Amino acid sequence: MSDPVLSIRGLRRTYRSGDKTLTVLNGVDLDVRPGEIVGLIGPSGSGKSSLLHAAGLLEHPDAGQIIVEGRDCSNLSDRQRTRVRLATIGFVYQAHHLLAEFTALDNVALPQMIAGRSRRAARARASELLSSLGLAERVDHQPAQMSGGEQQRVAIARALANAPRLLLADEPTGNLDPHTSGAVFESLYGLARQEGVAALVATHNLDLARHMDRVVALKDGHLEEQRF
Repeated sequence: MSDPVLSIRGLRRTYRSGDKTLTVLNGVDLDVRPGEIVGLIGPSGSGKSSLLHAAGLLEHPDAGQIIVEGRDCSNLSDRQRTRVRLATIGFVYQAHHLLAEFTALDNVALPQMIAGRSRRAARARASELLSSLGLAERVDHQPAQMSGGEQQRVAIARALANAPRLLLADEPTGNLDPHTSGAVFESLYGLARQEGVAALVATHNLDLARHMDRVVALKDGHLEEQRF
């Protein structure tokens, strides 16, 4: 079996609320391997976003290890964490966060250019990804000219533009109607498979979760394998 792209060990995360301490992650362990799509479920407030933010090196946990591609990232500087994110991790959020003044093509090309790829190569890669998501005729459209589902597919293409080894998605279909949600998930699933990334996808939609390779449930600060 291949080595995990993401390994989480003993992750703890607490928040202060007045004079109380709320523990949302209490010793979480998780491995996600190349080509594996893992669903993350749990009630609102259970800590799914906290887990994804820690896994994506966006927040510092109170304790535990975040190991990405065999590298312990727990004590890296902010600059080093940014480099790991740029080179290794792609993010998809519930809101697409596209740049309104840019076309779909440029929204997907921009992160590649930030990473050092030439404009020509970045736009070629962007066009390829958007076409694979059924958006070949939308590459020159701005976000306001696209539907919600189309905007989210652009966000998926952007997340995978730099060929990350790890994809983290936080309720990527949460703002969409059921029909569009299913179509966008199929796009995410298919492109993640095609790119061979390790993916951790938080969702409230159990119908979508059932299509993933495996599902873990976050409850009382711990992860449990979920069987359907």
